[in-house]
Amino acid sequence: MKRQLASGLFTLLAAFLMVSTPVTVLGQDRLTLDDGSTIQYFLALPDDADRNGGSGASPLAVFMGGGSGNAPISYTVFRFYARELAALGWAVAVPISPDNRSFRGANGDRVRQLIAFLQQRDDISTGKTLLAGISAGGMSALELAGRFPGETLGVMAVPALARDGAYLENLSGLPIYLRIGSADELGWGAEFDATVATLEQAGAILDAELLYGQPHMFGLDWDRVATWLNSLEQ
Repeated sequence: MKRQLASGLFTLLAAFLMVSTPVTVLGQDRLTLDDGSTIQYFLALPDDADRNGGSGASPLAVFMGGGSGNAPISYTVFRFYARELAALGWAVAVPISPDNRSFRGANGDRVRQLIAFLQQRDDISTGKTLLAGISAGGMSALELAGRFPGETLGVMAVPALARDGAYLENLSGLPIYLRIGSADELGWGAEFDATVATLEQAGAILDAELLYGQPHMFGLDWDRVATWLNSLEQ
């Protein structure tokens, strides 16, 4: 499958990111799927000097945006979250929804094809994938992890809610990093305790915190994220 790098605005933005952070930003790309449809995505890689001590491939993380998961939403995730994760040594893909719907169901299957494709690259390692997401993207990450737990290293749900679903029983033993803002405009802060209880009942290994005064979308404490990621690798 031949990939073509997008030009124009995304190329200019990518160039800006390359000089402002220690990551290699490859911009926007697209993949043709088995059914003939396509999925577009952004991709960031750590610099060679930061990749496994300067050699080897990077583990893969997929970071899914909220709402419809369209290009502007996905670019926001890419701009403010994915490059920070890449700076910690991860290859980070941010998929763009092909139909303005979240990455659940059929779109989750498309993300899985994207993972398989990206892991063919020499600079991305094979094996389990870190799934991450914001809002509906976080819930998509939980669902995809529950559908394919043997392929998932862990989940960053920042934020997400866990409600009744057939996938929950498969989250047992899976590390989950959960953050929800107490001042969430959608009222998710009020559902924090219920979400924690649901995930703990499922047997997930949970690192959860209600962030006082934070809204629906918030910045992450990347030092704490790094500590959690290191525990996954161990």
